[in-house]
Amino acid sequence: MRRFLRPGHDPVRERLKRDLFQFNKTVEHGFPHQPSALGYSPFLRLMAIGTRSGAIKLYGAPGVEFMGLHEENNTVMQIHFIPDQCQLVTLLDDNSLHLWSLKQHGGASELREEHRFTLKGPPGSPPSATQVTAVLPHSSREVLYLGTESGNIFVVELPSFRVLEDRTITPEAVLQRIPEDNCNRRSCELVEVLREHPKNPDQILIGYSRGLIVLWDLQSNKATHHFLGSQQLENLYWQRDGSKFISCHYDGSYTQWPVSSDNRQSEPLENTVPYGPFPCKAISKIYWQTTKNGLPYIIFQGGMPRASYGDRHSISVIHGSQQTAFDFTSRVIDFFIIFSSDPAAEFDDPSALVVLAEEELVVIDLKSAGWPAVHPPYLASLHCSAITCSHHVSNIPLKLWERIISAGSKQNIHYSSMPWPIDGGTNIAPDPPQRDLLLTGHEDGTVRFWDASGVCLHLLYKLSTVKVFLTDADPNDNMNTLGEDEWPPLRKVGTFDPYSDDPRLGIQKIYLCKYSGYLAVAGTAGQVLVMELNDEDAEHMVDHAEADLLQDQEGYRWKGHEKLKTRDGPVRFEAGFQPFVLVQCQPPAVVTSLALHSEWKLVAFGTSHGFGLFDHQQKRLVFVKCTLHPSDQLALEGPLSRVKSLKKSLRQSFRRIRRSRVSSRKRRGGGGNASEVQEANAKFDQDALQEMELAPVQRKIEARSAEDSFTGFVRTLYFADTFLRDSSRHCPSLWAGTNGGTVYAFCLRVPPAERRMDEPVRAEQAKEIQLMHRAPVVGILVLDGRSTPLPEPLEVAHDLSKSPDMQGSHQLLVVSEEQFKVFTLPKVSSKLKLKLTALEGCRVRKVTVANFGSCKTDDYSENDLAVLTNLGDIQIISLPFLKLQIRYPCIRKEDVSGIASCVFTKYGQGFYLISPSEFERFSLSTKWLVEPRCIVDMPEVASNNHVHKSGTENAARKS
Repeated sequence: MRRFLRPGHDPVRERLKRDLFQFNKTVEHGFPHQPSALGYSPFLRLMAIGTRSGAIKLYGAPGVEFMGLHEENNTVMQIHFIPDQCQLVTLLDDNSLHLWSLKQHGGASELREEHRFTLKGPPGSPPSATQVTAVLPHSSREVLYLGTESGNIFVVELPSFRVLEDRTITPEAVLQRIPEDNCNRRSCELVEVLREHPKNPDQILIGYSRGLIVLWDLQSNKATHHFLGSQQLENLYWQRDGSKFISCHYDGSYTQWPVSSDNRQSEPLENTVPYGPFPCKAISKIYWQTTKNGLPYIIFQGGMPRASYGDRHSISVIHGSQQTAFDFTSRVIDFFIIFSSDPAAEFDDPSALVVLAEEELVVIDLKSAGWPAVHPPYLASLHCSAITCSHHVSNIPLKLWERIISAGSKQNIHYSSMPWPIDGGTNIAPDPPQRDLLLTGHEDGTVRFWDASGVCLHLLYKLSTVKVFLTDADPNDNMNTLGEDEWPPLRKVGTFDPYSDDPRLGIQKIYLCKYSGYLAVAGTAGQVLVMELNDEDAEHMVDHAEADLLQDQEGYRWKGHEKLKTRDGPVRFEAGFQPFVLVQCQPPAVVTSLALHSEWKLVAFGTSHGFGLFDHQQKRLVFVKCTLHPSDQLALEGPLSRVKSLKKSLRQSFRRIRRSRVSSRKRRGGGGNASEVQEANAKFDQDALQEMELAPVQRKIEARSAEDSFTGFVRTLYFADTFLRDSSRHCPSLWAGTNGGTVYAFCLRVPPAERRMDEPVRAEQAKEIQLMHRAPVVGILVLDGRSTPLPEPLEVAHDLSKSPDMQGSHQLLVVSEEQFKVFTLPKVSSKLKLKLTALEGCRVRKVTVANFGSCKTDDYSENDLAVLTNLGDIQIISLPFLKLQIRYPCIRKEDVSGIASCVFTKYGQGFYLISPSEFERFSLSTKWLVEPRCIVDMPEVASNNHVHKSGTENAARKS
């Protein structure tokens, strides 16, 4: 095997490899994990999001994205754009400040870190003396004002970060201008907020935590006005004309303060507790927006009644008699309002409310009646229900694409039609060369269809399988249960909902045929649904069939969850993919493999007990094959779900408790014994936790024997038209590979089209191959007479592929976790193999055939194997000679979930989860590269510093 692992140096091949292969991590799709800060530039119309891991991401018009990473990996606490500049400042939790700039390089903009700075106090001073709590970039663009815990306000020069000590505003200087009977030294501790006067840049408003507010004149260096609040201060906001400002407080109130030229001490105009009179939570941020009709928009975060709604994450909007408290399912990090930024404009005229919650971004249209949400073109909440599987389909035909978009548009009628309001910068990347779909399966039984053609991962359509089944879900069990006349007027917004009412609904496998429009999805409880695309709503019966994979074998007893109960009678489905048949595996174990052949109208499915074949045209089970070994007891334990969480387990238990109490009351005519119920449910929870299985990627695979657990686990299924019985006649076939290193091959007889409904599909086992090392089989592939992988079903019929060569001899490639092995067909004699075991103990986790084109010429391309190992590296192996071409480190080997989530595309790209809410996109090809390339037009700011990260340096090179 050394000759395969260490090929001789071939200069021509080495040059060709440079033209074919290149590894790049190109863009992150989805929602940033653990966001911690939000900023917005009305001048650039760009939004910035910081995270707990020190990342900073800028977004503008769709396709305009920038990313930077602080070397310290500390939490980003605040983000502030420098007025009228392509610069921003970040404050980290280690008290360091960082200046970032957007610079043009190579025809595109990139984000650079220019300077970093930490405010230092005099020797011996406590840390609080320089702990920054408030940052104000002045409109002069020359200085930053930094408020601290000690009450001092330091002035720092930009861009050098030099402290201008003679301009420091000390608490002692502030107190000199305030009557002693109103204030003491403690009133000037901890600067909560700094705000520049909207009409006079020589004045700033200083808000201290204990309620003191001071208007400070920068020219005379003294306080001109002071305002004494009776409650702890949270935030301040100037009205547009500078005649008044608003303060919001810890007790859930906000106050209007006039700023007159003659009174140094002002009394409040009005103090309001919007959700009083009972104790309320703090209002942490507030906007007061003026309009042409005279009625202002008052928008604030928090303020809910503490006793009844203290756990709600809300932002309230008040406009005249209209009031709504937008209720979010995750914690609100920050928000901003998009309004008129023209200095000459008389009114604010707000157009949109942008809210960064912990798990999603929500934008509310304030111009349209009812204040509807705006459908975001990026920052999708991928994890609105936990992702359980992924499936990528390249080069979607235009007709199917348009039908999917049409079905999705009917689901989005409740969204606002306003254009995306954050539209800064210009996307200069070339248009995607083809239409690609990424399908994600979720724990709540939904499948989401994403446009993965370009930089923005955009939701096209959502499919739900829940309607087919009866679940514990209460249709009225949602957070938005209040009527229109209820108080407070809560309205649930956003899509994030991490709870699944029944973990058995989880989607585990997806297979879409892009030519026929057939879709197969399989779930946690052994359910396999076959669907077809319908452009209209329809009501019809879903045919049911059962596949007994144990075949009544004695000695086996399923100990796991029950199958899902199905609805009786016709079911109404929305336009889109509609199920027409349900195949239920028995026992109802997790479906571990799935294959669909739309030309033959067959679907194959496998579990830890065996596999089966179903004819979805005649709606008839063709055969089942049990793969259980007598020692496979673990396969009968029946985990609820690989991703089942303790939170959902507890939720299910509480529901059982409620139901048990109700039923016991009915039986006994009174209250039942709650302690017995709780003990029973506690035992259920313990059993459920013990039954949780590990994903296959987490399993140790070292010494193996036929007695190892899960040897019957079906890992892969594959349809092929090849030579199975003899070399003179080819026939349809089904191949299955198991965890125990066994490959089964079945000969299929599919009747011709004119007799397809009259004659049954027949199957007969033709081969059984047992790999000597018994490693799990993760991939099966048949190569035609030209050593080319067989085309997909219907691919030749649509003139998108050459007909396979049926003259030369075919070859069978079996990929196990430990080796690649080529057999001749039909004799199944070993021809060639490549072992990976010797290479640092790596194991194959994912494998696919990818087509790599040369970046130098359109006339050359080749098919190779893209392989992901348990070490997180990606290897490219040639076909049919199995020579290692190149290896790239991609995912940390400790990132087990990232490796398990990886999916390859047909043209040498891939996706994997770097967090529950984000896909990292990578490319192995020099020709197929999708990455941001954008420009923000602004004068250059002179600096010559280190480029941190941009993601926009190279053009997206595509054919």
